[in-house]
Amino acid sequence: MNNIKFCLIFYFLIAGNIFALGSKEADPENKAVISSAQNVIQQTKAEPTRAEQVMRALAAAYPHQIEKVEFRNNDWAVLLRGVWYYYSESKLLPQNLLPNSADYSPQPFYNYAAELPAWKAPGAEEAERYRSMANSRNRNPPRRSPQFFDELWQAHNRDEAYERVKRIRFLEKTVTVHNLISENLSFVEEKILAEAKVNPQVQNWINGINSLEGWSWRNIADTQSRSYHSYGLAVDIMPKSYGGKETYWLWASDKRPDWWNISYNERYHPPAAVIKAFETYGFIWGGKWLYFDTMHFEYRPEILILSGMRPETRR
Repeated sequence: MNNIKFCLIFYFLIAGNIFALGSKEADPENKAVISSAQNVIQQTKAEPTRAEQVMRALAAAYPHQIEKVEFRNNDWAVLLRGVWYYYSESKLLPQNLLPNSADYSPQPFYNYAAELPAWKAPGAEEAERYRSMANSRNRNPPRRSPQFFDELWQAHNRDEAYERVKRIRFLEKTVTVHNLISENLSFVEEKILAEAKVNPQVQNWINGINSLEGWSWRNIADTQSRSYHSYGLAVDIMPKSYGGKETYWLWASDKRPDWWNISYNERYHPPAAVIKAFETYGFIWGGKWLYFDTMHFEYRPEILILSGMRPETRR
């Protein structure tokens, strides 16, 4: 705000100087000052940094938990239950952990596609990059700081997490989820059931569900980072049969070391209307990830907001 005030004052001072010159040509010194002012004004109109975008998306996604967002100590930060958490190169760290920032991997704040991109087989260079990424992941499993999300969902350990979850009925099955997303899931279910009345593919998918997995205190496979299942914010919807198709990159990698080359036709996918129903109420689908997990949905409204999508939030 101070920068904007400065620019406005600076601009009007220059405008007054130009007006005083009347019709005379501004001298080189005046031209230089005007050019400098224009550069400052252009900078204030620049797009927000990724840090600002992420922190504002978090504040918009969780208005009941996050008290404010602001630029402080040369970084963007959000105030969550009295503690400031800093962007810190996407690591979301409280001030006491900032000196140890190098010990942590970035949190995955990525661009989520509104529609599943058309399948394109990776070329040799792209395949080599994926192979290198997978090898690096195996050698150095990501280790993300859990402090921010632990506090956001008030689940710092297994016992606390268990106190926050509840068993609900979803699509005629029972699943355990965080109590704060149970209402969102009820709206997802309502939307899916309405679609099933006019879309036989969706009804067949519902009939083919074998089981659901929600809350489970654990890390993401092959990492040192907490899974969203630990908070009860993820739901795996497992069918009675995958029809010989792949659903999870890690399982597939046992048979296909080039798992990134498994086309959509070879993967199990829920109907598009089901995916849209989840996205409408703040959930993202793991089928749009490079490390695909097509049975997986997790509550991440901030990712949708970052990607220009506006999920409905009724909490």
